[in-house]
Amino acid sequence: MPLVHHVRADGSTAMLLPDDDPLLQRVRAAGSDGHAVMLELTDRAPVDLREPVRGLLWITGMLRMPTPFCARRIAVGMAEAMPDPRLLDLGHGATLVRLDPGSAVLSDGEGTAALSPLDLAAAVPDPFCRYETNWLAHLESAHPTVFTALHRHLPAYLRDDRSARIRPLGLDRFGLRLRVETHDQDHDVRLAFEREIRTLDELREQMSKLVGCPFGRAHRHAS
Repeated sequence: MPLVHHVRADGSTAMLLPDDDPLLQRVRAAGSDGHAVMLELTDRAPVDLREPVRGLLWITGMLRMPTPFCARRIAVGMAEAMPDPRLLDLGHGATLVRLDPGSAVLSDGEGTAALSPLDLAAAVPDPFCRYETNWLAHLESAHPTVFTALHRHLPAYLRDDRSARIRPLGLDRFGLRLRVETHDQDHDVRLAFEREIRTLDELREQMSKLVGCPFGRAHRHAS
């Protein structure tokens, strides 16, 4: 388990490991050839679900140790993207390594797909990724009627199940994902927006169409 990890814009992954991590010895022994590894990244739901993992990304490639100068430059870039005080431990009890990807597999409730290093490098963050967790968790705890209003969009077999509980699973520029928990099974449902969105105003408009007036008030509170 890295102390800090970050998938960089070029598709590589930088990881900060404790100096006593056994993996570092194998990376040093491999030299410039690198040590073959697989990194598993877990995407967790914004609220406490029975099955909290909503997606997995496996990156397979070669793990290498950059020079101290390059390691510091990479750490600075990591700090700009995702500040973490543990990055200050670089050179003082922690070592930075870089995973150069050879292939990747992404799996979630909507399917599984193989990705090339070019696919990873071309991927860009969803415009709502940095605050979907807090926003959806706030809606469920403070405005549960929002999710009650979404009941009418569920497939018929779920609408008729009196044990069904609607939970927030995810939000992205294409729509809202729900986890419907029944007494014996979980079901993932995507409610698609009319079009791809990128701004809060567009989000407010599209969500209002899904749930009506109650969401408008809830969204103002969440903002």
